[in-house]
Amino acid sequence: MPRRHRLVTTCIATVAAGLLVSGGLSGGTAQAGPADGSTAAGSADGQTAVGAYLHYGPPGIARMAELSEWLGGRDLKVAHTYLPGDLWTNIEGRPEFLRPWAQWRQGAEDRMFVLNVPMLDRNEDRLPDVAVAQLLRAGARGQYDHHYRTLATRLVQAGVPDTVIVLGWEMNGTTYTHRCGPDPTAWKAYWNSIVTAMRSVPGQKFRFDFAPNRGRDAVPWTECYPGDDVVDIIGMDSYDQPPGESFDDQVNAPYGLQKQVEFAAEHDKAISYPEWGLFRNGDNPEYMRRMLEWIDRHKPLYQTITDYCPHGVWQCGSNPESSKVFRSKLFANSGPAQPSPAPSDPAPAEPVPSEPVPSEPPAEPTPAPVPADDGPNAYDWCMPADFRDWVAAWVPEEQLCVSLPGTPDLPF
Repeated sequence: MPRRHRLVTTCIATVAAGLLVSGGLSGGTAQAGPADGSTAAGSADGQTAVGAYLHYGPPGIARMAELSEWLGGRDLKVAHTYLPGDLWTNIEGRPEFLRPWAQWRQGAEDRMFVLNVPMLDRNEDRLPDVAVAQLLRAGARGQYDHHYRTLATRLVQAGVPDTVIVLGWEMNGTTYTHRCGPDPTAWKAYWNSIVTAMRSVPGQKFRFDFAPNRGRDAVPWTECYPGDDVVDIIGMDSYDQPPGESFDDQVNAPYGLQKQVEFAAEHDKAISYPEWGLFRNGDNPEYMRRMLEWIDRHKPLYQTITDYCPHGVWQCGSNPESSKVFRSKLFANSGPAQPSPAPSDPAPAEPVPSEPVPSEPPAEPTPAPVPADDGPNAYDWCMPADFRDWVAAWVPEEQLCVSLPGTPDLPF
């Protein structure tokens, strides 16, 4: 699915000299999720929390108020963003990245913060399957658990201990390094290890969302399911594209929308739609109507449309007929929705990011720059890079020797 979410520029200031390789700790079995009142059908009151992905940083929060106004004052309850997957230091959740989202979440008791979290660094580097399998096995041994304990601690400290964690999303595809296909057994063990690590942090109330691509993709997503004790929500990223020329195809195809609903019911889990929207089938009001009716019928815990071109209906002017359907069905006031101005800060397309890229679609066209009134990008930074974790997956010995011209081999 679509290329999006954030532009992260990383400047390597120093390289850690120590490249010690460690086997790590065993992941073990995670405890059950929090008792928060949610049910297999959705939220405690049976209503679906509505939101949208609008931008990876603070502009995404600001635009929620404008989207709410466009929808007649509808209360948007879900804010959704993604951690960069380039470096472990970013996957750990830098406090300045998390802070504005936490402040929004704390603005009302019934709000929900949804955070996509990569399972590996270099998450879009197109590593070969053999390398991915080695990294997954290292993760299953607990080698990366400390990064997720750090993330969990920072989320609790920021005041969002109830964050919904969409961990390792679209794992049944081929785009991400954190994909399941090269070793499903190791992938499931690694998921368990991460969840155990994050739930070990005092004060946490996280919910973990298992969200594959719709359809089989590279591997049936049911083969990646890590277990009921470490999953709270069964999500699905579902865009209007093949496989699925019609909405009925998207429902009934193997591992499609109907399978998700049935599988979640069998496992007594809530469902969700973290990513959905238009795509290869163009401006398709029939898809928009049917998808919103599906959501209304099955009452997921939350849904967040991906709202930028070519997928969106508010920030994208290329889908006027679908936009009318979306606005009419979600408009807060009674009566037909009246015309409304376009967003005051429209974004015809998100910047092509370094991370993340859902698996099926190609990259979006090179977008226009982010509008000037977004202000400077607070997420361009310069930081040390620590290579120990990924070297550990490649170097079987406990020392790495580096030979420099004119010097003996130097052990590090």
